[in-house]
Amino acid sequence: MGIVTADIAITLDGFGAGAGQCLERPFGDLDENRLHSWMFDHRDDNAAEVEAIVDAGAFVMGRNMFSPGRGEWDLDWSGWWGDDPPYHAPVYVLTHYEREPVEMEGGTTFHFVTDGPEAALGLARAAAGDRNVAIAGGASTINAYLAIDAIDELRLHVTPFVSGLTEGSRMFDGVPALGLVAAGARHTPHVTHLTYRRT
Repeated sequence: MGIVTADIAITLDGFGAGAGQCLERPFGDLDENRLHSWMFDHRDDNAAEVEAIVDAGAFVMGRNMFSPGRGEWDLDWSGWWGDDPPYHAPVYVLTHYEREPVEMEGGTTFHFVTDGPEAALGLARAAAGDRNVAIAGGASTINAYLAIDAIDELRLHVTPFVSGLTEGSRMFDGVPALGLVAAGARHTPHVTHLTYRRT
């Protein structure tokens, strides 16, 4: 059986997104280019880490990672990634609003789960078989899984800038005391990759 992993890019002050998310700004008030330039502008320097993010048999994500909406679904919306999202596997989206699955190109199907994080993880485990399940984010969703001790390997991609934000989605908010084992560290001029595992 695979393990449960989580990857997230964060600022030095721990933010994975700012407040004010909308269609034009998926990461709200946080500068998306500074947060993710290591993945796109410097991909060759970070190829192994980028590939590991989508190396899973199934994924779980929070609604805000899929959509800027907060209420009933805009049924014309199918995510931020275009017709061929990078997951190429089942993705379970945590939400309070039911929606039929959305099938995309490349093998990605978004399923919408209203029964909470543990139910979504159970569905993802069943779909993944012996492969890993990845908690795709954002920070609030990863925090929810850390709080129930469900993540085996946490991979933080720390970008070298302080956001200065006071509101947004920040790693470890609401997470109780938690012991982790440092399992890896690697850096480039644009990001520091930190890997932690459960004790």
